[in-house]
Amino acid sequence: MAQPSTSIRCTDLGFEWPDGRSVLHDFQLVVGPGRTGLIGLNGAGKSTLLRLLAGELVPTSGGIRIGGELGYLPQDLTLDTTQRVDQALGIRAAREALHAIEAGSVEERHFTAVGTDWDVEERATATLAKLGLGRLGLDRTVGGLSGGEAVLLHLAALLLRRPDVLLLDEPTNNLDRRARSLLYEAVAGWPGVMVIVSHDRELLQHVDQIADLRDGAVTWYGGNFADYERTVEAQQETAERLLRAAESDVQRQQRDLVDSRTRRERSASYGKQRAVRRNDPKVFSGKLKRQAQETAGRLNGMHTERLNEAKEKLAAAEEAVRDDAEIRIDLPRTAVPAGRTVLSLDQVRLAYGSRVSLELRGAERIALVGRNGSGKSTLLRTISGELRPLEGEITVPVPVRHLPQRLDLLDDALSVAGNVKTFAPSAGDNAIRARLARFQFRGDRADQRAGTLSGGERFRATLAALLLADPPPQLLLLDEPTNNLDLASVRQLTQALAGYQGALIVASHDLPFLRGLGLTRWLELDGGLRPVEPM
Repeated sequence: MAQPSTSIRCTDLGFEWPDGRSVLHDFQLVVGPGRTGLIGLNGAGKSTLLRLLAGELVPTSGGIRIGGELGYLPQDLTLDTTQRVDQALGIRAAREALHAIEAGSVEERHFTAVGTDWDVEERATATLAKLGLGRLGLDRTVGGLSGGEAVLLHLAALLLRRPDVLLLDEPTNNLDRRARSLLYEAVAGWPGVMVIVSHDRELLQHVDQIADLRDGAVTWYGGNFADYERTVEAQQETAERLLRAAESDVQRQQRDLVDSRTRRERSASYGKQRAVRRNDPKVFSGKLKRQAQETAGRLNGMHTERLNEAKEKLAAAEEAVRDDAEIRIDLPRTAVPAGRTVLSLDQVRLAYGSRVSLELRGAERIALVGRNGSGKSTLLRTISGELRPLEGEITVPVPVRHLPQRLDLLDDALSVAGNVKTFAPSAGDNAIRARLARFQFRGDRADQRAGTLSGGERFRATLAALLLADPPPQLLLLDEPTNNLDLASVRQLTQALAGYQGALIVASHDLPFLRGLGLTRWLELDGGLRPVEPM
């Protein structure tokens, strides 16, 4: 179990990239035992914070203190495919020493290498089995593992080390449904300090608290993600109600100020006319005028003060209402008539052996599910024309676009607008920028180089390039589209796809996302395509 001193502490932490971009400034954070879900908008600095905590990046200012041993599962994980499994688990030296002792060695270095971990092989085998990797022998090489299996193997290594503090950065990105379930179980049983950066709403159901990183500071919410959503929804309802009241108050104070000035002007005009009619002495008239001016000044100051107070309350109310801007898609040229054939696969044999047949008509929306390695990405790449089928016939009579997992369609040296231009060469610069504004790339942000974009920004830029292409796609293929998106962006993507009028095939393990797409069919790829019940 985690000791009371086990914690993470950041004091006055600051970090800037070499180009001067500031990510964190005077940042404060204390995390104690338990499972913490760290969420926030793309670009808020979540992954950067984890890299700072893990020691991969050096703070520009301030300090970090980790109480206890640290383990870190990065988002972009790479494994040496020539390594043996026991090397990847970090137990090869202990195993070799153990085998030497069992063979009769009494050398001190072997006993030192084993320490107290005499059951290391049994624990390693049990941990691999717990994470669905029981088929892996400790002596085999890791070459040939899928991306999801590599993540689980690295997690197994961390669990074997039993660190006091564990950092996980988007751990479910490459995991299929079964692997995700195994990871959820491992997270739920973790006894120490754990910080998870994730957009996976199911994973975030297993945390004890939510830390929302927004505008350079963390706001804490007790409970899991469902508790967080309920709290934020109630807060936003209150904030919006206060905003409407503040807007009404500003308008009322503005009217009162104008009405007060109008009444004073009328009164002054009337008093002047009366003095002329009565032929009042100038001294008396001047005294009345000064009194009127003093009264007018007091009234004007009072109304101006009230207006300024109302404006301050309005600014505070506006600050409390979240502005997670939406992606907006309105592409009438993507509409597909109900009876039109969009896709036909006739006994198509894929590169990995699956044989599939499929007829897609009209604006159907299909979820493509299946375990890792079943060939979902291969199928989408084959439909898009990137791969040739080994056998069979493919007919795609409408414009098709494919959004791959790797998000490698953009030229890193070009700006966002420049990338869109390559997909729609006949479109003018003004038209491109107007369309990019719908994807939250306004003004100078449209000129940002693709190579400098965050994961979520890169996704939006890639999606914009595909959907704004000429001709616009009437069949859109999405491969794990939520992998690089924060929770707000996933919601925005779901809303945006509601405005897309073409046919859609989405390969994803993110069930809450799939359920929000208005799907017409669920298909599982397992040697062939078969219909399954909605999940």
